[in-house]
Amino acid sequence: MAGELSAQEGDPVVMKINGKDVHRSEFEYNYNKNNGDNVVDKKTVDEYAELFVNYKLKVEAALDARYDTLSSFKKEFKSYRDQQIRPYFVTPEAEEREIRAYYDRMKAAVGTDGLVFPAHIMVSVQQKDGEDVQAKAKERIDSIYAALQGGADFAALAKQCSDDRGTASRGGDVGWVMRGQTLKEFEEKAFALQKGETSEPFISPMGYHIIYMKDRKQLESYEELRPQLAKFLERRGLKEHIASVAIDSLAKASDGMLTADDVIDRKTAELCAKDENLKYLVQEYHDGLLLYEISQREVWDKAARDTAGLERYFKAHKSDYKWDAPRYKGVVYHCKDKALQKQVRKLLKSLDEDLWIDSLRATFNQDSVRQIRVEKNLFKKGDNAYVDYLVFKVKEEPKPMKLYPFTAVYGKKLKKPKEWTDVRGEVVSDYQAACEAEFVQKLRDTYKVEIYEEVLNTVNKH
Repeated sequence: MAGELSAQEGDPVVMKINGKDVHRSEFEYNYNKNNGDNVVDKKTVDEYAELFVNYKLKVEAALDARYDTLSSFKKEFKSYRDQQIRPYFVTPEAEEREIRAYYDRMKAAVGTDGLVFPAHIMVSVQQKDGEDVQAKAKERIDSIYAALQGGADFAALAKQCSDDRGTASRGGDVGWVMRGQTLKEFEEKAFALQKGETSEPFISPMGYHIIYMKDRKQLESYEELRPQLAKFLERRGLKEHIASVAIDSLAKASDGMLTADDVIDRKTAELCAKDENLKYLVQEYHDGLLLYEISQREVWDKAARDTAGLERYFKAHKSDYKWDAPRYKGVVYHCKDKALQKQVRKLLKSLDEDLWIDSLRATFNQDSVRQIRVEKNLFKKGDNAYVDYLVFKVKEEPKPMKLYPFTAVYGKKLKKPKEWTDVRGEVVSDYQAACEAEFVQKLRDTYKVEIYEEVLNTVNKH
């Protein structure tokens, strides 16, 4: 026993599940995470130990079923692992190099001409427009220019007259631009202006423009721009890019011995060996995916599809299912004319309940003109105004539907559930819980479980 309890120095084995050691540190990690201050239903160590055993047993069963080899499992686990591990490939030095390199490229692009901040007024015209349209546009831009020469406010005229509505709302402001970012004709005029100057009207492929130069400047220093550049590049995936470059470099340096995934696998193992919390976090997600997979396949979906089992369960526990008020199980139907009401009712009487909706639609709504509108449900008071009035005897009569003014109901009023489908959600949930308990018991019978109480008693006390 002493050897079993001290497989790791200072971290004894608290239990064995299917012959596999679970160390106290792993149990403590999970116990403390699931019993924090924000947890309402806190468990004692002994209570949690039983839940933890069940969890581990399901993981063992999932591994035996090879669910960890499923492509869907591998893809999702890889995505989570990468999310946790890739940031460790990012160093401050690499970030600084990328930001500096971006600044240097920007500085080279800006060049000695620097940046300009133009505002403009545009009168839209295109080469394909007729001579009369072009003439009117020229006349309009000239009149705007004359107003500016006479002392009119540029921003006010831009808001009122410019066809570039994107900049017009800002008084014509284009924002800071460098060479290569605008139309050639616009650029030539803009960079020829000094601060405070206004251009004469000129034409580009977009139409006629007048530019007012609001400001000019050289690019700020790296130190001034760095905070903005860092935020900008972060939004564009700076860290992801750095991580990808680092991982690909390590893979290439291995001369084909390692793939990018292999590099991340090695990093994961290296980090988890140093960081216990990270180790158990990665394992928690790995095991959690397996738990979900086996629960979905062996319990939840299987139970939800087992209609015979659901029916048996309901009959065996019928007294557990009650309503606080009666329900109406049936249909409410709205007809275009009164004669249809009797036809609908006659058809419903001749059919099983499962066939009601399809048969009604096939019989009365074959053509493009719909003769009836119908809704089938288990109605409680307040669900449907027509059912409330016709069945539950609410005094206020609802207004008839405009195109389907004749309304009736067909079905029966129930004081309590008669079939499992009347309380489908509750029965499915309860049946799934019963199936899970049976599944867990089967696992307990299949796999050996050993709990070392003397170690369990030291949890969070060492």
